[in-house]
Amino acid sequence: MLLAGVLAGAQAYAALPPLQHQGSVEYVSGGIGSDESASFKEAATQFPLALTFASNVDGNAAYVAEVQVVIRDSHDASVLNAASQGPYFLVRLPAGDYKVFATYKGQTQSRSVQVHDQGTARAVFEWK
Repeated sequence: MLLAGVLAGAQAYAALPPLQHQGSVEYVSGGIGSDESASFKEAATQFPLALTFASNVDGNAAYVAEVQVVIRDSHDASVLNAASQGPYFLVRLPAGDYKVFATYKGQTQSRSVQVHDQGTARAVFEWK
Protein backbone atom coordinates (compact mmCIF):
# COMPACT_ATOMS: atom_id res chain seq x y z
CA MET A 1 0.00 0.00 0.00
CA LEU A 2 1.20 3.49 -0.80
CA LEU A 3 0.08 4.81 2.59
CA ALA A 4 1.92 2.07 4.44
CA GLY A 5 5.05 2.88 2.45
CA VAL A 6 4.72 6.57 3.23
CA LEU A 7 4.15 5.87 6.91
CA ALA A 8 7.19 3.62 6.98
CA GLY A 9 9.14 6.34 5.20
CA ALA A 10 7.82 8.95 7.61
CA GLN A 11 9.04 6.86 10.53
CA ALA A 12 12.51 6.97 9.00
CA TYR A 13 12.37 10.74 9.37
CA ALA A 14 12.45 10.89 13.14
CA ALA A 15 11.67 14.61 13.23
CA LEU A 16 8.54 14.43 11.03
CA PRO A 17 5.28 15.03 12.96
CA PRO A 18 2.35 12.59 12.58
CA LEU A 19 -0.02 12.86 9.62
CA GLN A 20 -3.20 14.87 10.18
CA HIS A 21 -6.53 14.14 8.49
CA GLN A 22 -9.32 16.42 7.33
CA GLY A 23 -11.97 14.48 5.46
CA SER A 24 -10.14 12.38 2.87
CA VAL A 25 -7.15 14.74 2.76
CA GLU A 26 -3.96 13.91 4.66
CA TYR A 27 -1.39 16.53 5.55
CA VAL A 28 1.56 17.21 7.77
CA SER A 29 3.12 20.55 8.66
CA GLY A 30 6.14 21.73 10.57
CA GLY A 31 9.81 22.08 9.76
CA ILE A 32 11.05 24.10 12.71
CA GLY A 33 14.65 23.25 13.51
CA SER A 34 17.26 21.84 11.17
CA ASP A 35 16.43 18.14 11.75
CA GLU A 36 12.71 18.57 11.16
CA SER A 37 13.37 20.88 8.19
CA ALA A 38 15.61 18.25 6.58
CA SER A 39 12.96 15.59 7.19
CA PHE A 40 10.29 17.68 5.47
CA LYS A 41 12.51 18.39 2.47
CA GLU A 42 13.21 14.67 2.11
CA ALA A 43 9.58 13.58 2.63
CA ALA A 44 8.16 16.15 0.18
CA THR A 45 8.67 13.80 -2.76
CA GLN A 46 6.14 11.39 -1.22
CA PHE A 47 3.32 13.98 -1.28
CA PRO A 48 1.43 15.33 -4.33
CA LEU A 49 1.58 18.91 -2.99
CA ALA A 50 4.34 20.70 -1.07
CA LEU A 51 3.90 24.25 0.22
CA THR A 52 6.61 26.46 1.72
CA PHE A 53 6.05 29.68 3.70
CA ALA A 54 8.58 32.48 4.22
CA SER A 55 8.81 36.19 4.91
CA ASN A 56 11.27 38.80 3.74
CA VAL A 57 11.70 41.80 6.01
CA ASP A 58 14.36 44.39 5.23
CA GLY A 59 16.18 41.91 3.00
CA ASN A 60 16.23 39.17 5.64
CA ALA A 61 14.48 35.95 4.62
CA ALA A 62 12.95 33.76 7.30
CA TYR A 63 10.63 30.79 7.35
CA VAL A 64 7.25 31.39 9.00
CA ALA A 65 4.64 29.28 10.81
CA GLU A 66 1.03 29.80 11.82
CA VAL A 67 -0.11 30.24 8.22
CA GLN A 68 -3.79 29.50 7.60
CA VAL A 69 -4.08 27.25 4.54
CA VAL A 70 -7.27 26.82 2.53
CA ILE A 71 -7.32 24.57 -0.52
CA ARG A 72 -10.28 24.70 -2.91
CA ASP A 73 -10.92 22.30 -5.78
CA SER A 74 -11.93 23.13 -9.36
CA HIS A 75 -15.59 23.35 -8.25
CA ASP A 76 -14.62 25.96 -5.60
CA ALA A 77 -15.35 23.49 -2.80
CA SER A 78 -13.07 23.66 0.22
CA VAL A 79 -11.07 20.44 0.58
CA LEU A 80 -8.75 21.61 3.38
CA ASN A 81 -8.71 24.40 5.95
CA ALA A 82 -5.87 24.07 8.46
CA ALA A 83 -3.14 26.04 10.19
CA SER A 84 0.49 25.32 9.41
CA GLN A 85 2.68 24.40 12.36
CA GLY A 86 5.81 25.43 10.48
CA PRO A 87 7.18 26.59 7.14
CA TYR A 88 6.48 23.29 5.34
CA PHE A 89 3.03 21.94 4.56
CA LEU A 90 2.78 18.61 2.73
CA VAL A 91 -0.60 17.51 1.40
CA ARG A 92 -1.92 14.26 -0.04
CA LEU A 93 -4.97 14.88 -2.22
CA PRO A 94 -6.31 13.50 -5.51
CA ALA A 95 -5.01 14.65 -8.88
CA GLY A 96 -6.72 17.80 -10.10
CA ASP A 97 -6.65 21.59 -10.29
CA TYR A 98 -6.65 23.46 -6.99
CA LYS A 99 -6.44 27.00 -5.68
CA VAL A 100 -4.35 27.39 -2.53
CA PHE A 101 -4.91 30.35 -0.23
CA ALA A 102 -2.33 31.10 2.46
CA THR A 103 -2.91 33.79 5.09
CA TYR A 104 -0.13 35.10 7.30
CA LYS A 105 -0.56 38.09 9.63
CA GLY A 106 -3.78 39.07 7.87
CA GLN A 107 -2.31 39.01 4.35
CA THR A 108 -3.67 36.38 1.96
CA GLN A 109 -1.92 35.11 -1.15
CA SER A 110 -3.18 32.52 -3.60
CA ARG A 111 -1.61 30.12 -6.07
CA SER A 112 -3.16 27.83 -8.66
CA VAL A 113 -1.66 24.35 -8.62
CA GLN A 114 -2.09 21.23 -10.70
CA VAL A 115 -1.70 18.01 -8.75
CA HIS A 116 -0.82 14.93 -10.79
CA ASP A 117 -0.87 11.22 -10.02
CA GLN A 118 2.94 11.22 -10.10
CA GLY A 119 5.41 13.80 -8.82
CA THR A 120 5.05 16.72 -6.44
CA ALA A 121 3.49 20.10 -7.24
CA ARG A 122 5.22 22.87 -5.29
CA ALA A 123 4.15 26.36 -4.32
CA VAL A 124 6.12 28.94 -2.36
CA PHE A 125 4.45 31.79 -0.49
CA GLU A 126 6.59 34.75 0.57
CA TRP A 127 5.34 37.76 2.51
CA LYS A 128 7.22 41.06 2.45
